[in-house]
Amino acid sequence: QTNYFLNFKKEVRNQVYTRILTLCPPTLYGARSPQDLFKASGLTQKWINREISNFDYLIQLNTIAGRTYNDLAQYPVFPWVLQDYTSEELDLNNPAVFRDLSKPIGVVNEKNASAVKEKFENFEDPVIDKFHYGTHY
Repeated sequence: QTNYFLNFKKEVRNQVYTRILTLCPPTLYGARSPQDLFKASGLTQKWINREISNFDYLIQLNTIAGRTYNDLAQYPVFPWVLQDYTSEELDLNNPAVFRDLSKPIGVVNEKNASAVKEKFENFEDPVIDKFHYGTHY
């Protein structure tokens, strides 16, 4: 599977979009659930077999999940896996090079974790539920 980014003028974009919808391709979003698309893709096995790169694997997962470059709130997600940005050379066999993936990036250090927890505990609004991270651009 290959991903492409196409940028048309509005009039042409609408014509292309309409034409794609009339073709009813089986992989068009909505025709199958993301879970079904993922299962049918064999994506993980291709990645394990090194048939596709880490980038291709992640961008295809993002695409199946409905993420897009066209909306900041749905922009593709790539994991932040390193924590060592000072060493001249990285020893990828050293676990200390990698961050703790069991925690969100916002709480990987104790100072930030405390601030996030305090903000959550002190947030009170009659309409809005408590939340750990806001998405305000």
